[in-house]
Amino acid sequence: MTTSRKACVIGWPIGHSRSPLIQNYWLKKYGIDGEYTKREVAPDALADFVGSLRANGFAGINVTIPHKQAVLKLSKPDERAEAVGAANTLWYEGDTLCSTNTDVEGFLNNLDAGVPGWSRNLENVVVLGAGGAARAVVHALIGRKAAHIHVVNRTRKSADDLAARFGKAVTADNWDALSTLLARASLLVNASSAGMKKQGALDVDLNSANPSLTIAELVYDPRDTALLKAARARGLRAVDGVGMLMHQAVGGFERWFGRRPEVTSELRALVEADLAAA
Repeated sequence: MTTSRKACVIGWPIGHSRSPLIQNYWLKKYGIDGEYTKREVAPDALADFVGSLRANGFAGINVTIPHKQAVLKLSKPDERAEAVGAANTLWYEGDTLCSTNTDVEGFLNNLDAGVPGWSRNLENVVVLGAGGAARAVVHALIGRKAAHIHVVNRTRKSADDLAARFGKAVTADNWDALSTLLARASLLVNASSAGMKKQGALDVDLNSANPSLTIAELVYDPRDTALLKAARARGLRAVDGVGMLMHQAVGGFERWFGRRPEVTSELRALVEADLAAA
């Protein structure tokens, strides 16, 4: 039997992706005749793959490393994807292949669900990292009217470049300023790869942290990172990377399969079990 709609996630490599687990859970839950797979696409094959999406029956795709920037030139990016400089979701509007960055809404919706009211006081925010995830986070925070966003990265030039991209609300700071920044920050976001499996632990001392600090961890493997453990030990509010992983998947599913899915405890349990078994 031919399915009515299909989508996939592409990357190089792609074996680690949990997107099929999430998307196929929703397809089954809502009884939708569709299919979601993962495809390993080398950089030199990207243009041909994207150019033949419709001919191969795809309603759209998710995009992960290292293709998020390259697909901007192969699609019509929206304002969000242009601002971030990367896209992770592509779909068709008529004959036009459009693109957006759902990491932005995934980050915000995860915090809204996990820590209601977190954005009421965004006078000072600290973002760790200066890559694509950090750009999505900074764009999201500017949209929520954050007054001062401090980007801290091991490589100062990358932080300077990110700050220059987003304007006066964003400043680059050195790693040794972190303790001083956390004393007055209302939100700390780990948008770096530190803490991820095989990447080494994230060394952040929360002893000087503002007691009302909220922490957003973007790393989801392992789910229980050293940063989250430290946050709990100090009684700080926090959201984990699994939440963002699920929430960022919503926008693509809705565009490809015509229904806005729910992020539920059942889905979280499924993803957490898969991560634990890996």
